[in-house]
Amino acid sequence: MDDNKRAVLGFFEAVSDRRLEDLPRFVAADVVDHNKIIHGEADEPGAAFEGLRQQVAAFDPLTVRVDELIGEADRVVARVTQSGVHGGVHPHMPEPTGRSFENEAIWIFTLADGRITQIRAVSDRLGLFLQLGWAWPQAD
Repeated sequence: MDDNKRAVLGFFEAVSDRRLEDLPRFVAADVVDHNKIIHGEADEPGAAFEGLRQQVAAFDPLTVRVDELIGEADRVVARVTQSGVHGGVHPHMPEPTGRSFENEAIWIFTLADGRITQIRAVSDRLGLFLQLGWAWPQAD
């Protein structure tokens, strides 16, 4: 397994184990998150750290199981299954429901010098909203 894949696995393990203090080992300080986790996160380099902290606070437990990992050059793609319980507060989510979820996602990472520099992701958000009992957001 190459260093880039190891960094991505380390990233997911740190998130799942709630070891956010370890994220700088795997993620560059100026990481750019092109896909906001929910909505409303700051759109600036490094803001992904706060977005991840908010996710871990909102979902306890939050587990990301890596089902498939593909790497080529400076990119790593991970197909994952995310699961958790919505028991905590997040500034951009409805009040905690205490309900659990499980959904699939695809994360695409760009890496340099063994650290994640860019994040892109797509997930089954409709499934997430249905499982948690959230209303689907309306267009403005």
